[in-house]
Amino acid sequence: MNALNPRRQPIQQRARERTQQILDITARLLEEVGIDDLTTILIAKELGISVGSLYHYFPNKHAIMYALGERWLEEMTIAMNDMESFAVETMTPNQFVDKAINRMLAVYKAQRAVLPLTQALWAIPELRRLDEEHDYLVISKLANIFERLQLKGSRNELERVGRIYLETTHAVLLSVVSQKTVRSKRSLEDLKTMIAALVQSHAPGDSQASKESDQA
Repeated sequence: MNALNPRRQPIQQRARERTQQILDITARLLEEVGIDDLTTILIAKELGISVGSLYHYFPNKHAIMYALGERWLEEMTIAMNDMESFAVETMTPNQFVDKAINRMLAVYKAQRAVLPLTQALWAIPELRRLDEEHDYLVISKLANIFERLQLKGSRNELERVGRIYLETTHAVLLSVVSQKTVRSKRSLEDLKTMIAALVQSHAPGDSQASKESDQA
């Protein structure tokens, strides 16, 4: 055993804790001031450290935002894996949609500043790869689930439906988590109704789905 290990472990643990603290503070500030007014000076001030000390962990603001995006992607990966673990073969489309949207909603509720963060992932070139990875993850996982639900259509068609599912769900869930009123509950119910109708339209026996499957 390396004699330095007992000393290195506390140092590594403190570094991990400081990194998480930086990300948490940045998420709060992002929610309060927005991406344009977010600076490393402001982040360091909130942490009570110098900018130089902050740079020991992240070289610039975009690096911190990238780490926040990675954390968002990790949480979404866990959620999508959970959705794949559902016994979807025993579910109706409505049952799947209700449970799946509730699981995704939990990720949106847990992420502070989810709107400016997701906007930054799309708008900032340095972060766009994470946005693309997020879309690929969700769409491919949804297509896998749709196959198990025996929805009609080729793999390309199911991925197209997955993109509609993703973009619609993303837009409405952003509204749901920001409203925090009775309007939020009604918006969530409407979202589930819309997505259930989308999935049901491609279910076995649906005439429109059959036509699209033939054209795929």
